[in-house]
Amino acid sequence: MEIRDRSFVITGGASGLGAAVARLLYSKGAGVIIADLDQDNGVVVAKELKGIFIKTDVTDEESVKNLFSEATKEGRKVHGLINCAGIAIAEKVVGKNGVHSLQSFSKVIGINLIGTFNAIRIFSQYATMNNPNSDGERGVIVNTSSIAAFEGQIGQAAYSASKGGIVGMTLPIARDLAAYGIRVVTIAPGIFDTPLLGKLPPDVRETLGKQVPFPSRLGRPEEFAALAVHIIENAMINGETIRLDGAIRMPPR
Repeated sequence: MEIRDRSFVITGGASGLGAAVARLLYSKGAGVIIADLDQDNGVVVAKELKGIFIKTDVTDEESVKNLFSEATKEGRKVHGLINCAGIAIAEKVVGKNGVHSLQSFSKVIGINLIGTFNAIRIFSQYATMNNPNSDGERGVIVNTSSIAAFEGQIGQAAYSASKGGIVGMTLPIARDLAAYGIRVVTIAPGIFDTPLLGKLPPDVRETLGKQVPFPSRLGRPEEFAALAVHIIENAMINGETIRLDGAIRMPPR
């Protein structure tokens, strides 16, 4: 898909991986819609990129419907969705504080997995109405999973389940939407330098980076953004999950 003069919604676009994708898309001539609960950062990023910020809770049906209703006002079209909204927790099934909270497990599944699907289904409804390009393409969806979907560590039951669900639904959704010319691809990043890791001490961050075979460092959000943009531009990539991890395979802890 040609990026210039197309519009893209980025959930979780106020910071981290989502903000990096928004910046790269903007640099290539796209219009960006930042969807996030973080209004302060979201407004700043949207202003920087001459885009739109729409406060959005991906777990709420009406909130996501409002997102795409606002994004397509005045005849505007939305051609792509980048799903980066998500959270992570660390909690053992049975630990020092007792049994794993069902509420926290449900919250992670609700935001990471159900929230991703919620955005996909509403976006797809709008994308089916886009005019197809020469390939017959009307839209593209890029999801964010994690290598935890494949090698979840101790304390990652909820997170791994949510990210594994994204991997599992990628192919069937791509097949569902193929008739409309809408592609669906998932990126499974390894250890990336995001605000989540920014809370860790420098020595811990350095140790994490050294676990990566090559390059032995944390991934950069710009590298995630570069892959997302390539996926958008390469029409043959569809129904696939791509690991972006420097060849790391996570140990149990």
